[in-house]
Order: sequence, then structure tokens, then C-alpha cells
Amino acid sequence: MNFGEWEPVYREILSDMGYSRSDDETSVRILRSVTLNSNLVSGEEAGKMVRETCTVFGNSPSLEKDIGRIRPSGTLISSGSSVKRLADMGIIPEINVTDLDGDIGSQLEISRKGAITLIHAHGDNGDLMRMYAGLFEGPVVLTTQSVPGDIVYNYGGFTDGDRAVCFARHFGCRRILLPGFDYSSPMPKEGSDPAVKLRKLRWAKRIIEEMNPPGVTLEY
Repeated sequence: MNFGEWEPVYREILSDMGYSRSDDETSVRILRSVTLNSNLVSGEEAGKMVRETCTVFGNSPSLEKDIGRIRPSGTLISSGSSVKRLADMGIIPEINVTDLDGDIGSQLEISRKGAITLIHAHGDNGDLMRMYAGLFEGPVVLTTQSVPGDIVYNYGGFTDGDRAVCFARHFGCRRILLPGFDYSSPMPKEGSDPAVKLRKLRWAKRIIEEMNPPGVTLEY
């Protein structure tokens, strides 16, 4: 997905969720500043990892059960909050898409093992970026939900999970397996408003399903 396709959806999200585009763009500047010494790679270089089949792991309560019936295959792509649970099952993703929420230790560990990390800047994760973004030792791609430019990329998407799907589709994936995706049952998280999370998941569902291009198969 290019930015011209994404921007109208982005504007709707800002309006619906009450977020600020200016805050998003300020966060991009923070992300760039704290990753000056990181192993930055281009989105295109990361995209070479994408195979025709990808497994994108969500973080719903059903993740472990879903993996029991959906055999992960192809390129393994995690949403950041799912990484610790995947590690407990012995699954190490090749690509991790994160806004630095969730268990950071497990995300840093798979980075040390060579996973590519797509670190995402949005309006309210500036403190997390200052604390953690510069600690990733493996390859890093910088992403935004606002205007891309230079070393910052935007392939569409709002939450970690649907951004991972958008990334896979952008680089030619034709079959996407989706264990851990449940748009009506968010994983409980301390300090998180369940009603807000449900609104985010409705956007994720729209982005993944309604905006799915012809020829791409989604399997739950």
C-alpha cells in the first residue's frame, strides 16, 4: 500500500480516535534521533524476507490454541506484544512489528538473534522510544502512520498486527495465516482501556479484511 492509498484511511482514524497528526510526526523525529547509531536498513531490504506465504501472529487470548490448529509457515512475522508468548512456544519470528509495547526483553532478544524489527512511531509512544528504540542490536526499520520520507517508511496499518499484514502484502505475500487474531476479544492489559482497544481492533479488521487486495488469501 502506498501513502496515497493509506492517507484517507489515516485521516478517518485520526478523526475517530481523536489522535493528532502533529503528535505522530513529532514522534517520528524522536524515533529518528534515538536510532542514529542503530543498524538501520531500508524497508525494501526487509521486504526481501517476505515469502509468498507469511504467518502473522496476533496477540489475542486464542494465540496458543490457534497455533495448535494453524501450522505456522513461510515468513514468520510477529506483532510486538505476541513475542514473549511465541518465545514460550519456541517460535522465533524473522520480522517483528512493534510500537515498543509489550515485553521488551523478548523483543530485544529476537533482535539479537537477527530478527528484523520494524519500530513504529505514533503520538503517544515517545517515552517508550526514548527508553528502548536504541537498544535493538539487529536490523531496524523505522515506520510511521503519517507521511513517510527518507529513512522512515509507511506501508499502511494502525495496530502492530494489521501493520504487519500490510507490510507482508506490500512485498508480495499472497497467503497470510493469522493465528492470534480475534477482533472482539482483546488481550487484557494493565492500564489499557478495553473499549479503546476494541475500537482499535475494529480498525484492524477493516484494514486487514475490507482493504485486502485481490489475490491475497487470509486464513484464520
